Amino acid sequence: MALNATIYRFGIQLSDMDRHVYQNLSVHVALHPSETMQRMAIRLCAYCLNYDEHLQFTKGLSTDTEPDLWRRNYSDEIESWIEVGLPDSKRLKKACNQAQEVLVYAYGGQGLDTWWQGVRKDLRQQKVLKAYQVDLEPIEYFANAITRTMSLSCVIQDGQINLSWDQEMVDIEFSALEL
Repeated sequence: MALNATIYRFGIQLSDMDRHVYQNLSVHVALHPSETMQRMAIRLCAYCLNYDEHLQFTKGLSTDTEPDLWRRNYSDEIESWIEVGLPDSKRLKKACNQAQEVLVYAYGGQGLDTWWQGVRKDLRQQKVLKAYQVDLEPIEYFANAITRTMSLSCVIQDGQINLSWDQEMVDIEFSALEL
């Protein structure tokens, strides 16, 4: 019998100072049985960083034909393809051929540098690709605090996320990786 995903509900007060986006959001995120809380936390941060009314979580880990998040227009064309983790260059080339913009939010400690060196040489010509790395320490702090229903304040300024909930707060920075 297959395990079911666990649904987490977030009420997010989003203030994106960089893009002048201010929204109160109700977000439902499915945690796949094989997914870590840290990965889900990064997916939620990627959602906030790229929020648009058409941005959607996909089946993600359940299928290899979809990214973790994507934004499709009314013609069903993929405007943004967003990956979390360390996708291989073949997957990223496919994404670059299908989407107007491909964003990767990478994490993984020492393995991240090795992954990036291997992928980077294959993807230098891809103009639509942007990759970012995240420090795991603040992500782990946030992931350990996540509850099934949670209210968050998310302030984005200069590409940095400040998340606060209850009496807690954490700053999460995504650093651009050079292609």
